[in-house]
Amino acid sequence: MDFQHSPRAQALQQQLENFMQRYLLPHNAAWHQAVQLGQYPPPFLDDLKTLAREEGLWNLFLPGLGDDEPGTRLDNLDYAPLAEAMGKLHWAAEVFNCSAPDTGNMELLHRFATPAQRTQWLTPLLEGRIRSAFAMSEPDVASSDPTNLQTTVRREGDGLVLNGRKWFITGVAHPNCQLLIVMARNAADESGAPDTRHHQHSMVLVPLDTPGIEVVRNISVVHHHAPEGHCEIVFRHVRVPADQLLGGWGGGFAMAQARLGPGRVHHCMRTIGQCELALALATERALERQTFGKYLADYANVQEWIALSRIEIDQARLLVLRCAWLLDHPEQAEPAAVRTQVAAIKVVAAGLQTRVVDRAMQIFGAMGLSPDTPLAQFWTWGRALHLLDGPDEVHLRSVARHELARARERMGASSAYFTTPEQMRAAPHIAA
Repeated sequence: MDFQHSPRAQALQQQLENFMQRYLLPHNAAWHQAVQLGQYPPPFLDDLKTLAREEGLWNLFLPGLGDDEPGTRLDNLDYAPLAEAMGKLHWAAEVFNCSAPDTGNMELLHRFATPAQRTQWLTPLLEGRIRSAFAMSEPDVASSDPTNLQTTVRREGDGLVLNGRKWFITGVAHPNCQLLIVMARNAADESGAPDTRHHQHSMVLVPLDTPGIEVVRNISVVHHHAPEGHCEIVFRHVRVPADQLLGGWGGGFAMAQARLGPGRVHHCMRTIGQCELALALATERALERQTFGKYLADYANVQEWIALSRIEIDQARLLVLRCAWLLDHPEQAEPAAVRTQVAAIKVVAAGLQTRVVDRAMQIFGAMGLSPDTPLAQFWTWGRALHLLDGPDEVHLRSVARHELARARERMGASSAYFTTPEQMRAAPHIAA
């Protein structure tokens, strides 16, 4: 495995970081002020997006982009350091048209949409003219098990009808959000597919302004209010044309799995970027802050926090890059092994962010709890990551099941390393 980023990716990373330093950071205070005043997105955001596209910093993911589609066509490994850089400023990704959940939705549409669907939805997303959301999780069931989903889709004449409730749907409150990709359970006896747990769901493309959709509320996450929204939505007899089915009837689970891998790499690398910034802030604070006549950096426990954070960040980055490399080279590993890696990095990233940011907040003291630094927001997002895209426990279960399956295949092989009394007696005599 070679985790070295290509010269092109290294150049783009430097270009992106320079762009952020020159244009985004000077606007950071204005961004927060505009949001506080209810001006979202801020009026200068479109100008920054136009400038980013003119400089070639646009759609930095999606290696399968066509020659007629705007973007850089970086693979997962080369995109990783760019996602890390963007993660340091939580609103940066939108400037480069790399925001979640749009990135995952564009990938879904790129892989599974019909030509008409691509024209209607993918093209404006790639051009940054609209935003989108992915509606899966629900309030009344454990959505980490898709068989629990209660939102249904049924065929009715020449249309599809959805009923149900979703929540914590990211991006719905954005004024430019026009598309929902809804994961729904097929109505009884209509799937036309084998009655298995992985063929009972479909994805439907639903315009947000379709009659019957009610955006109930924008839910705060640990009291943090996101202007783009983590919304609760109700679908009451929402009807769309049958041609808005994405992929095949009953193919929703397989498409959701296909969406997860690159999306998790993006999330994890943004997390690593935030952890790098948290560590940088903490170390500088430790060097300038004194208590009881000593700088914080002189205390052994603070040194230990700094060292552990550096080690854990580097470990996590290597694991995520390994996963990105496997996604780029699917021939090098079985799909089950790749899925296990995807599950592993999600758990590692969530734990990393809460630990590293928590240490940084402790070093900052009360200021770390305030909105004056990004640490409180980073911690909030890190805590949410323990639940988003499935709770840690589900992913740990996936990793454990894969490891146990490997153990069953080699059952008994490890016993060659035993040195029991019986083996000692049976060993051939060695002459002195």
